[in-house]
Amino acid sequence: MTPTDILGNIKLYNADCMEVMKTFKDKQFDLAIVDPPYFDGPQKQGYYAGTKQRTNVGEYKKIDEWNPVDSVYIKELLRISKNQIIWGINYFDVSMPGGRIVWVKGVENSPFSMCDIAYQSFYKRIDLFKYLWSGYWQENMKNKELRIHPTQKPVQLYKWLLQNYAKEGDTILDTHFGSLSIGIACHDMKFDLTAIELDKDYYEQAKQRLINHQRQLTLF
Repeated sequence: MTPTDILGNIKLYNADCMEVMKTFKDKQFDLAIVDPPYFDGPQKQGYYAGTKQRTNVGEYKKIDEWNPVDSVYIKELLRISKNQIIWGINYFDVSMPGGRIVWVKGVENSPFSMCDIAYQSFYKRIDLFKYLWSGYWQENMKNKELRIHPTQKPVQLYKWLLQNYAKEGDTILDTHFGSLSIGIACHDMKFDLTAIELDKDYYEQAKQRLINHQRQLTLF
């Protein structure tokens, strides 16, 4: 399958990740960093109840259309990648021997989650990353990131992951790139990234976000 767009060291697919993943070879990627949907039904509606606010790119999409991944997805991800970081692992009904990453993103008494938890396949220990990302508040308020996706994660989180879990020359995979924060991190840190997003609108918004970032760096 041919990438929809190639932006420097980043290949983007606007397609179903399961269809694209079938075309990849065993252990083709050194590291998969993924944040797939994991809620369904009433639980999903309750958790994302606050994600329909307007942003500079319009209203967020209806979350009814999100389909959580399953064990088939996990199996395919393990086939095509040597190592994995999987966000939301605490919500999956799978056994994943390995370590964990805890991202402390909130503050006490906030209506939002205090932490996000990810599986990491490198070793059986728990790593901690602290970076405020709760509602309006961000760690770097002077350079706030535009929120274009309800589960958007900060660029700095992906840079920290790459610094701590990837090595020079590694190939990176993201099957649900959403806002493409990982693309900005990979561009800045010179990692080859293959990233997939099914939704056309999010795809275009995120692609433009990356293009704008690349142009800004070129100007300076």
